[in-house]
Amino acid sequence: MSRVDSDSSSPALSRDWFFPSPSPYCAHPSSPAKTPKYPRRFSTNPRPRAYSSSTSLDSKPPKPPSFRSAPPVNSSPYREASYAGARRRLGPSLRSDRLSVAREKKAASSRDGAASSAGSDRKPEAAPAEKVPSRGQVNLDLRGRLRLRWRMALVVAIVLTAFSSVVHKNFSLRSQVGDLQGQISQLRITLQACSLSDLADVEGSIDEQNQDGSNKRFKNIALISSVSVLCIPILLFKCIDKVPRSRSSDSILEEVSLSKQLAYRLDVFFSVHPYAKPLALLVATLLLICLGGLALFGVTNDGIADSLWLSWTYVADSGNHANSEGIGPRFVSVSISFGGMLIFAMMLGLVSDAISEKFDSLRKGRSEVVEQNHTLILGWSDKLGSLLNQLALANESLGGGTIVVMAERDKEEMELDIAKMEFDFRGTSVICRSGSPLILADLKKVSVSKARAIVVLAVDGNADQSDARALRTVLSLTGVKEGLRGHIVVELSDIDNEVLVKLVGGDLVETVVAHDVIGRLMIQCARQPGLAQIWEDILGFENCEFYIKRWTQLDGIQFEDVLISFPDAIPCGIKVASCGGKIILNPDDSYVLQEGDEVLVIAEDDDTYAPAALPMVKEASFTYIPLPASKSQKILLCGWRRDIDDMIVVLDASLAPESELWMFNEVPEKEREKKLIDGGLDISRLANIKLENREGNAVIRRHLESLPLESFNSILILADESVEDSAIQADSRSLATLLLIRDIQAKRLPYSVAPSRRGNFSQGSWMGEMQQASDKSVIISEILDPRTKNLLSMSKISDYVLSNELVSMALAMVAEDRQINDVLEELFAEEGNEMHIRPANLYLGEGEELTFYELLLRARLRREIMIGYRLANAEKAVINPPAKDERRTWSVKDVFLVIAEKE
Repeated sequence: MSRVDSDSSSPALSRDWFFPSPSPYCAHPSSPAKTPKYPRRFSTNPRPRAYSSSTSLDSKPPKPPSFRSAPPVNSSPYREASYAGARRRLGPSLRSDRLSVAREKKAASSRDGAASSAGSDRKPEAAPAEKVPSRGQVNLDLRGRLRLRWRMALVVAIVLTAFSSVVHKNFSLRSQVGDLQGQISQLRITLQACSLSDLADVEGSIDEQNQDGSNKRFKNIALISSVSVLCIPILLFKCIDKVPRSRSSDSILEEVSLSKQLAYRLDVFFSVHPYAKPLALLVATLLLICLGGLALFGVTNDGIADSLWLSWTYVADSGNHANSEGIGPRFVSVSISFGGMLIFAMMLGLVSDAISEKFDSLRKGRSEVVEQNHTLILGWSDKLGSLLNQLALANESLGGGTIVVMAERDKEEMELDIAKMEFDFRGTSVICRSGSPLILADLKKVSVSKARAIVVLAVDGNADQSDARALRTVLSLTGVKEGLRGHIVVELSDIDNEVLVKLVGGDLVETVVAHDVIGRLMIQCARQPGLAQIWEDILGFENCEFYIKRWTQLDGIQFEDVLISFPDAIPCGIKVASCGGKIILNPDDSYVLQEGDEVLVIAEDDDTYAPAALPMVKEASFTYIPLPASKSQKILLCGWRRDIDDMIVVLDASLAPESELWMFNEVPEKEREKKLIDGGLDISRLANIKLENREGNAVIRRHLESLPLESFNSILILADESVEDSAIQADSRSLATLLLIRDIQAKRLPYSVAPSRRGNFSQGSWMGEMQQASDKSVIISEILDPRTKNLLSMSKISDYVLSNELVSMALAMVAEDRQINDVLEELFAEEGNEMHIRPANLYLGEGEELTFYELLLRARLRREIMIGYRLANAEKAVINPPAKDERRTWSVKDVFLVIAEKE
């Protein structure tokens, strides 16, 4: 009985909890409590009430316990929860259901027996006599039994329904278990086929997921850190103006905010350091990637490495954030993508600016030249074209070279002007750079310290200003810290400034005075027509030129034998080592070459000649014929040059006494004497010439007709200084003056019956008349533009001097070998040796057959060095003729070119 009582009193085994009956008397735990249909006459206590022996006999005995005596469903919330949980745990098990039903039946029978026994025990005590129950009481007992039976039937029906459902569910679960076992067997086969490495990867991924779950705290820290780092600069920017800084300037205390100071420092940093902007952009990119990676690490389940990589992808491509899921990842990814767009916009701007700046520097010629052993030309003038052409010819034997031109012009303009020259540079590269030769930084940009030669061109304009600029350029060149490897060739406009430039430059400087050279050459050509063409062939690198080289096999040989030792060259002088490298032109025949001496020759190129064995030369009989005495001449100078005083001095030294020099130009006669005196000319000291001044314009026929043009032996048409800045304008003026003079001469001079030797036109034509007039008078025109010479060479009415081209040739020769400058200075000087054109009758008779070697030895009897000839029917002279040992017949109308002392 005690077992039954304990089971019946337990809440876990209560009938109302175990069987969830749909009856209104048994409510579901989750349903609200309902009021019973019958009056609450039965006790709600789950245990039966015990009556003591002291209970009065007239009191009613207690009713037997029934299912109504179960506690109400809503008596305790705790019990409702416990019952719900117990029902969920025990409902699916069929065995537990059966045990509960058995226990419930046993408990009910026990309670019924106890109640009956208790009632039977209480009857004798309650009443000493048997008492017949009343009708109402019988009705109540009947109703109670009916209700009990109805409940028992309902309980049995519910139990059977539950049992059938459990059985059906059991069979369904068994079938599912069979299916699952089949799937498990298949999965086992698949797992056995997998490699161990895959299993390890799966385990690793599981471990990483577990670790990510455990690193939740670190993700929060990373997110907070990234947000803090972004907020700190904003707070500092807002609060930085509240921190003042003080500085003292001129005893005045001025407060400067920290923001201004930082902005100033930042501006200085970006201005001073060239790579500040790319560096700042790189730092901003790395900072954005790091902060974005930390933020992504905090809002996603990815690792730190994957988050950083994902942040970089958002920065590099703003469209990658479209796959983000969740509010946090989307917000962070959009922020990173927006920052990436800003960074790449700035990067695009920097790259665009850098590329534009680079192309702009290339276009303007600001980039550095990395060359060695190149020729550097500083400045720009009309002589540049001829100079480039001559240097290219000089480098042709070497397979080409490099020429760098730096001037204060735009690089594109220089390259365009050079392209218009249409020269064949023969493998030589011409590099143009924009810059000033007065600035050391620009000089370093063209590798001035590694150049083999530096040519400084004179600028157009005032002679003194041009020479002053050349002097400053030489000062800049001598101030290069690395030193100069090559020499400096300076073109000067006034010979008076030569001493100052050489004083500044020292041994590094070689000067070429352009006006002085051209003036002297024009005077020589006026005295000896055709000499300009000879100088054009010798000075340029296109034909033959001067070379100096040492030959050890010639040591101890006399100069007379050296003259005939070179089949392909003509020796002209010796560079004496014992005299400090002094060059002696036309030395004595008895001079013996010593060790270290070098030989000066005229040859086609520096690698086209070499000494050979002495040829057998037959000495022909020769009678010395003295030169005819020089006669006084009448010379006209048309135009005014700034060095005309020097030309007058040279003419006075070379002309015979009682010669006349007429000067015709637009300079007023009163100012001429003053200019000549300012130039250093003392008119009273002129010994051989007499000056005649005429004022007029050389391009006006009426002014020219006032001059006795038919009586002049030579006429020099100078490039007037008023138009010398423009080569085309100066040449146009010179051509107009030439044609007017020739036309006036042709009308004044009588016609000659014999045809002109130099003419190919008929006598009746105007050109034929001009050519006939040219036989009576020599006109030398100064031409600046090389293109103008084609007009003069075709008409053959005048000789010409290409002043700019000849000066360019001289500069190129000195640039290639600075020793040649000493040779040119002596050939153009007032004293010493010079170039002459001699008639053939001084060396041979009519029809005589001789070799060039024999003529060379005959010229040595006159202390002359023969370098070439021009035949009577030829228009051009031959310098350094080939086959010097071949015999040929000569005519007395031929002329020979020699180097001899000045007469």
